[in-house]
Amino acid sequence: MLKQHNSNTGAASGHTPGWVSLSLGMAIALTALSPAIAQQSASRPIVLHAARLLEIDTGRMITPGEILVEGEHIAAAGPAVSHPAGAQVIDLGDTTLLPGLIDAHVHLFLHPGAEDLQTVEESVPQRTILAMLAARDDVMAGFTAERDMGTEGAGSADTAVREAINKGLIPGPRLRISGNAVDILGGHEDANHFNPAQQVLSNATYANSADEIVAVIRQQHKEGSDFVKMYETGSDSMRDGVLHTPYQYTVAQLKAAVEETARFGGNVAVHATGEPGTLYAAQAGVASIDHATQLSDETMRIMKAKNIPAVPTFAIFEYFMNASEAGARRERPMLEYKIKEFKKQIAAGIPFAVGSDVGPFPHGTQARELELMVKYGMKPLAVLQADLINGARLLGWGGQIGELKPGFFADIVAVPGSPLEDITAVEHVSFVMKGGVVMRMPAPAR
Repeated sequence: MLKQHNSNTGAASGHTPGWVSLSLGMAIALTALSPAIAQQSASRPIVLHAARLLEIDTGRMITPGEILVEGEHIAAAGPAVSHPAGAQVIDLGDTTLLPGLIDAHVHLFLHPGAEDLQTVEESVPQRTILAMLAARDDVMAGFTAERDMGTEGAGSADTAVREAINKGLIPGPRLRISGNAVDILGGHEDANHFNPAQQVLSNATYANSADEIVAVIRQQHKEGSDFVKMYETGSDSMRDGVLHTPYQYTVAQLKAAVEETARFGGNVAVHATGEPGTLYAAQAGVASIDHATQLSDETMRIMKAKNIPAVPTFAIFEYFMNASEAGARRERPMLEYKIKEFKKQIAAGIPFAVGSDVGPFPHGTQARELELMVKYGMKPLAVLQADLINGARLLGWGGQIGELKPGFFADIVAVPGSPLEDITAVEHVSFVMKGGVVMRMPAPAR
């Protein structure tokens, strides 16, 4: 999670206790959590029809667009597909069919408010219930696959959420989970601003050497993690218009993590905002550099050579900046610097993936990230390709999600108009299908 530098995270936004309106929320949720919408194949084929279908890899807009769904997978896609006898036909009208969106950086176990306080005041069972609701909100907004980047002190509780989704007990996206993030003593996620005598726990798991890193990774994998999240930089400060942030792990320590995680087929994602930590992460061969505000020419060269994507997370910067006047004073210089550096990164041709850092701001609203990446310099198609093609590869589902092609999972959304002409269309998802199961239908016309 990207903390507000030199502040208690999100405190200015106004902390709302996690149980406020929870009874009503759970009543609504439990309706949606019915096994009737479990992740099971549809009993008959489904044909989706819409005005348009976007071919993500080529950028070609197909008009009209149709998709034949059989079971969990796409059987055919194009301007017209066969309509098998007994198929259910869903006409989505003047919309564009897209693959389900991907958020490569989420925090299901966080909600708006003071992060440090909610992780101290709210129990892990309470936070797990809220994470279930967050997962539901995200998938209903069209995010059918996500990478949960650390439970912020809730240990391996995300394993339970992932498994409940996979078993069809609750609605939510396909998940890659890390369990607790990994951090050094006194690092970015440690309880540095609390009275030491109170022994407030860190929001991450301590690992201060290569041996400790390996031990932590093995324990987390035992508890169900898919990948490893590590904090490589922090805390951040702006001095004379330039970002400064200390690194936390050496190249050798990061390589130890990469090698150990690769042993069981996982990878390592790092929170790294600036140099030299971003360089060390690239040299170690991590899977992604998240936040990536400051990247040197050498770091970007390595990222291109190793196909390591940057995950900018503009949405969280914008949220903190707009939270209060104090937040604006604190965050605006950082955001302005980040935008300038982002334009350099685009020009350098490094790969990107899309992640919002949602959690400190409301779940289900993170499509704003795609809009901001366009606003600050990328073309709409490039952002969609970063989200869907690069995102699928980053989550380990390349060739299975992120495109509307035969054999891919039927993770499909519909948006109004054309996102190539107006990227904000992704903020208005009206239809969601995941694995051939309809999760959300358009509201009936009045």
